[in-house]
Amino acid sequence: MSERSERTGKHSSGVVLSRVDGAVGHVVLNRPEAMNAITVELGGELEQALVRLADEVNVILVRGAGGNFSAGGDFHELERLRAGGREAMRPLFVNFGRACAAIAHLPVPVVAAVEGYAMAGGFELMQACDIVLVHENAKIADNHARFGQVPGGGSTQRLPRLVGRQRALGHILSGERLTAAEAVSWGLAYRSLPADGFDEAVNAFAAELAGRDRDALTRIKRLVHAGLDLPPAEGLALELETVLDHLAGESAAAGIVAFKGA
Repeated sequence: MSERSERTGKHSSGVVLSRVDGAVGHVVLNRPEAMNAITVELGGELEQALVRLADEVNVILVRGAGGNFSAGGDFHELERLRAGGREAMRPLFVNFGRACAAIAHLPVPVVAAVEGYAMAGGFELMQACDIVLVHENAKIADNHARFGQVPGGGSTQRLPRLVGRQRALGHILSGERLTAAEAVSWGLAYRSLPADGFDEAVNAFAAELAGRDRDALTRIKRLVHAGLDLPPAEGLALELETVLDHLAGESAAAGIVAFKGA
C-alpha cells in the first residue's frame, strides 16, 4: 500500500468494504454468499463508502466479491420487509437509489468492474456508474419482469437515456441476457475485457485514470453530466466557461508545460 493508503486505512461495514490504494479508491460489495444481493444495509453503506472515498482519491473502482457483481435485490429481505407493509419496503429502494444517484454528483469518475452476474439491481448499479468494464463472460440483464417485478433501482429511467426507448423497453420487458459484447455495442459498457488478465486490466485502467489531473477529471465529469440535462447551446456555453476557468488555474499550467516538452 502507498503512504496515502496507510494513512487512510481500510473501512469495513462487513457488507461493503473500501480501501485506498494510491489515488484509486476500491469499493467492494461483500456478500459473496448471496451473490452480493442488495439489502437495506448494503445500499446505505455503499453510498457512505462512495462519498467518503471521493474526497480522498481521483478514481473509485466498484466491484463485487466472490466473482459476481450483484444479482440484484435480496428476495429474502424483501419478503421480510413486505410483511411489514408498503412503507416497510421503502428503505430498501431509497438507500440503493441514493447510492446510485450519488455517483453522478461525485467529483471523481466511478468505474464499475463487472464480472459474473450483474442482474436487476446489479445491472442498475452498473448503469449508474460513469465507466463500465465488463468481463467477457459476464451475465447481464434487467430480469425483474421475469419474476413479475418492476425495476426499482433506476432501469426505467436510466436505460432509455443510455440505449433509447426501443432497446430499453425490449430489454426490460423480455429480461433477455446481454453478452459483454452486446453491452459494449449498446453503449452500456466502455470495454469488454478477456477472462485472462481481467483483474490486471481493470486495475491498470483505474490507475491510468487516477494519474490524470484531478481538477480536469472533475470538470470533465461535471460537464458531461450537466450537459445531459441542458440544450446543446447551453451545454457548449458551460463548456466554454469551464475550460477558461481551468486554463486560468495552476493545474492546467503544468499540463501545458508537459505537452510542450513531449
